[in-house]
Amino acid sequence: MTRRTRVGCVGTGFIAGKHLSALAGFDDVDVVAVADNVEERVAAAASAHDARAYTDGVDLVESEDLDAVWFCVPPFAHGALEEAAVRRGLPFLVEKPLAHDYATAERIAGLVDGAGLLTAAGYHWRHLDLVHRVQQLVSDRPPLLLTGSWLDSTPPVPWWAHRGRSGGQQVEQTTHLFDLARLLVGEVSDLSTVHVPAVAGDGPEDRVPLASAVSLRFDSGAVGSVVSARVLPARHRVGVQLVGEGYVVDLVERAIGDHELTVTSETGTVSERSHQDPIAAEDRAFLDAVAGRSDGVRCSYAEALRTHAVAWAAERSGASRGATGA
Repeated sequence: MTRRTRVGCVGTGFIAGKHLSALAGFDDVDVVAVADNVEERVAAAASAHDARAYTDGVDLVESEDLDAVWFCVPPFAHGALEEAAVRRGLPFLVEKPLAHDYATAERIAGLVDGAGLLTAAGYHWRHLDLVHRVQQLVSDRPPLLLTGSWLDSTPPVPWWAHRGRSGGQQVEQTTHLFDLARLLVGEVSDLSTVHVPAVAGDGPEDRVPLASAVSLRFDSGAVGSVVSARVLPARHRVGVQLVGEGYVVDLVERAIGDHELTVTSETGTVSERSHQDPIAAEDRAFLDAVAGRSDGVRCSYAEALRTHAVAWAAERSGASRGATGA
């Protein structure tokens, strides 16, 4: 019989639930341990997956005999978890963002590189079939313009609205669009951000802005803009638009597992809807890499750090320039 892969998951919130559901659906995987500092939540997850429960993620990493571990924790909770995995030589998949700041992510990247450790990061758009189609479409006619939008509500968790804990909307949410921009257009050579502050008076720098706009220039010569807002009652639009010689591409995520691609070109307009689960696809690719069957990981920690650097620069640019960009 093929040996089953033993995994653990630190975090049992929304995105962890997506990963745990995917992992439980694979017939060659055992979820043996979960961790969360919310006792009721971790108890429920442990019961659902017949796993051991921990209230400390580092304790899970240091105590369990695992083949791989998933880190699905808030941005400010990164650092000690990854250090523990590196010490044990334990492959890990980390959900974006890599951290609430850049220094922590850069330090972990150095440790991962020094250990030669297998890693993956949760930029799930990279595993979408629709994104692969866009890559093929633009391969011989590179985009000249990218526009991105993350127009949404403010997540209800108490830490999210504080830059010192979430990193800000650019780092915590819009980072997905920066990753798509890098994937489809190329590396960013320059950027500048303006934003609308959340509050006036004392201490506004710690509050995530209500809205922001980032201007981008790419190494290819292409230009772009990415706008974000957190003031709506629900998600309005999350996606990117690419303009190239003779075409316009629109790629929209209504929800994880609900994406639409529209391509307008000389031959007309074609739309395609996909209900593929990209999180399950990225989990499967990482598991196969852990087992040595294939190397389908599309975003390692080192690659994710490049996207994190763009998101962090966009966030700090807005913070340093103020509301007017003066």
